[in-house]
Amino acid sequence: MKHPSKKGNTLSRRSILPILGSSLLVPLFGFGNSNEEPLSSPDEEEYQTLLKPDGTAVKVKVSTLSKSKVVEKNLSNKSFLSWLGKKL
Repeated sequence: MKHPSKKGNTLSRRSILPILGSSLLVPLFGFGNSNEEPLSSPDEEEYQTLLKPDGTAVKVKVSTLSKSKVVEKNLSNKSFLSWLGKKL
């Protein structure tokens, strides 16, 4: 015969499995604050990838691009290739 005092003190696999199973369902309920927009710090600005004359790609902040001066808006293929240093 089993002692009634032992039954309350021991943890068996049968008693742990429902607790473990229910704890795995907790993330599905979504208790987080999803309505708020994530806060962006000044360090996390948007970047745009640009091409340098030597052919390498560079990431530049969009705010820097908006402050920059446009030297030549419409660029032909010949002038672009000469700017890159490619021979025709």
